[in-house]
Amino acid sequence: MPSKAILEQKQKAVAELAEKMRNAASGVLVNYQGITVEDDTKMRAALRAAGVEYMVVKNTLTGRACDEVGFGDMKQYLSGMTAIAISAEDPIAPAKVLKQYAEKVESFKILSGFLDGAVVDEKTVNELADIPAKEVLIAKMLGSLQSSLYGLAYVLQAKIDKENGGAEEAAPAEA
Repeated sequence: MPSKAILEQKQKAVAELAEKMRNAASGVLVNYQGITVEDDTKMRAALRAAGVEYMVVKNTLTGRACDEVGFGDMKQYLSGMTAIAISAEDPIAPAKVLKQYAEKVESFKILSGFLDGAVVDEKTVNELADIPAKEVLIAKMLGSLQSSLYGLAYVLQAKIDKENGGAEEAAPAEA
């Protein structure tokens, strides 16, 4: 039987993880087995730069935090060497960074994740990772709007030029 102090530490760890998960925009659960120290260090730096918190937490504690938050479906993935990446701001950032390493290291695997208060599977996490960055999406949308406006302006200008050109040609013929 664990001592009271150890039990309190574990309860505090579960409460902190549950709070992070509750307030997060998204999170990704991975099996990090087989990643080298060098790759792990690079991955953690990339995650930090993207504003993502990456933690290795005991599966039992993660499972209890999942229960507390309502992500009980994630518990089925909690076996082996798992870690969780949580982003408070950008829902795509953890998936993007972790997918890069899942493609590099054969044994490193994305297991599951959560987004908008719901558990998502590996396929959904990979689809999230394929979404372009927010800035790229905004640029594409503005480009689409701009090209439509340019097209409209071109048509209107052509109409104006035709009317002005036709009036100038007709006037000398009548005089």
